[in-house]
Amino acid sequence: MKKTNFDIYLEEQLKEPAFAERFRRAGEAWDVALQLAELRREAGLSQKELANRLHTSQQQISRLESPTYEGHSLSMLRRVAEVLDAEVRISISPCHPAKPRKRTRKTAATRA
Repeated sequence: MKKTNFDIYLEEQLKEPAFAERFRRAGEAWDVALQLAELRREAGLSQKELANRLHTSQQQISRLESPTYEGHSLSMLRRVAEVLDAEVRISISPCHPAKPRKRTRKTAATRA
């Protein structure tokens, strides 16, 4: 498949570490937004109906489903998941594999 001008541009931009980090974080927000919206639709609920069940506003549900929103709280995600018969799973992992640490006599003695 031939690369578009955008593909070429994005590849170049992703070489810049700060841009790559912003792009990665934006992708995380997109994932959360899309998952919430899909679960809501699968449950057959409008944003307003979900909001009513959560005792919040339709605007708050809209914010949660916005790919630019990054203010999700764990408690709100749990509340939404409960209403939508889902569960929240969060994974935090190192960006780079940990390097094995050398144990020295001093380190071992310090722990004793």
